[in-house]
Amino acid sequence: MASEEEIKQRLQELHKLLAKKHMFEDSVSNIRSLLLQHYSSASPSLQQSFYSVVCRVATILKTRYTSPGFWNAGLKLFQEADQLVANASERKNLQSFITQAREQLAEIENMSEDLRSTQNRTNGGYLFEGHLTVDPEPPQPHWLVQSNFLTAAATLFDGESSGTGIGDSNTTEGAVNLLQELVDRLDNIVPEFLETDSGVPKAPPASKEVVAKLPVTTVTEEILTKLGKDAVCSICQENLVINDNMQELPCNHMFHPPCVKPWLDEHNSCPICRHELKTDDHAYESWKEREKEAEEERKGAANAIRGGEYMYV
Repeated sequence: MASEEEIKQRLQELHKLLAKKHMFEDSVSNIRSLLLQHYSSASPSLQQSFYSVVCRVATILKTRYTSPGFWNAGLKLFQEADQLVANASERKNLQSFITQAREQLAEIENMSEDLRSTQNRTNGGYLFEGHLTVDPEPPQPHWLVQSNFLTAAATLFDGESSGTGIGDSNTTEGAVNLLQELVDRLDNIVPEFLETDSGVPKAPPASKEVVAKLPVTTVTEEILTKLGKDAVCSICQENLVINDNMQELPCNHMFHPPCVKPWLDEHNSCPICRHELKTDDHAYESWKEREKEAEEERKGAANAIRGGEYMYV
């Protein structure tokens, strides 16, 4: 039979795994299993460890996840813990977790019903080969969107170059309307014209040298007052306390040093503002430079298209 120290160690491991989305439900299931097996006979210290990890589940659910599966898993854990915990204040908190979970699940269900209802009201059929279908019209394929874009642009620019002005008003008005619709979708269309490689490479880990030079700040009472009493490390979601060490990214956002390197190895961007750090991958850095130049070209193309459109409105 596992000793209390082994159970505590296992709870600490599960506490960390809760932050990984793909491990959340399994981790909650394992916590429930340990809770049912060991809580009743556990020492006060171990019972406190159980309560702490259950509170961690509640915190992560409130700050990160909306999936009904995650909330159902949390609700079952809270209900099991509520049956076992004797401390009045802890039971009060657990009951508030249960209420929040039920409200969240009810809200998710209501949103789903509203969405289904809206789709049923708005999903009219479309005319296909002379017959009105039951299903809604499917989205146009990208090649057709691009073709329409070129056709509309050609209609407008041909009128300008021929010196005949607008010409047939109905044709031109239709072209202007189509061009306006396509301009609104420019973010999806223009990149396909300008990029030969549609795949965006995953950012490599941040440069070890850059990470090593990130400044470390100690949380003082003044800093904590400025950040607010509910301030947390956005990576691990743990509340900040006085004397915590915090590592600061170039964007000025701060996180616990043990959280920073694993996060930057996997994501290489600030979890708050998505600022990306320099990497040691020269090929990727070259791609970023090319993408920056392409982005400037896309903006120029968008401005040119909008300018041409306004000439004919």
